[in-house]
Amino acid sequence: MIKLGNGFSLREQKEKLLQLCKFKEYEVFKVYEDAGINAKDMEHRPAFQEMLADMKKGKINYIVAYKLDRVTRSVRDLEELIAVLEKHNTYLVCDRDDVNTSSANGRFFVRMLTVLSQLEIEIVSERTKFGLNGAIKSGHLPRNYSIRLQER
Repeated sequence: MIKLGNGFSLREQKEKLLQLCKFKEYEVFKVYEDAGINAKDMEHRPAFQEMLADMKKGKINYIVAYKLDRVTRSVRDLEELIAVLEKHNTYLVCDRDDVNTSSANGRFFVRMLTVLSQLEIEIVSERTKFGLNGAIKSGHLPRNYSIRLQER
C-alpha cells in the first residue's frame, strides 16, 4: 500500500515510494491517493478510509507514505491509527521522516513528529485568527465576507 500526499508532485512521490517498496521487497497491493485533501483529519478522506478497510480485511501489511504529515497531523487520529495498525499487524513506514512503527522507538518518534505537526497547525490557526481580527477591527474585511448587523 502506498499513501501519497502533497509537497513533491504526486507523480514524484509515487515513483519514490515504488522504488522504496521494490528495495524493501514490499509487494504493492494498491496506491491510495487523496489528492488535494488536507491530512488534518482521517475521517473525510475517501482513499484513506478505503485503505483502512483493506487493511482490516488483511490485504495490507505495511502502509508506506512519503511523509508522516501526509498521513495525519492529529495526535488523536495518530493514536487511533496506531491502535488499528497494531490490532491488524500492520506497520506504517514514512520515507522522508525515516520512521517505521514496527518498534517501540519507531512509534515514539512517530508520536513526536505528529505532536510537532499538530502544533504547527494550531500556531498557523492562531496567527490567521489574529490577523483576521486585526483586519476586521481596522475596517478591512477578508474577501467574500460581508457584515450583517443585528438589532438587539
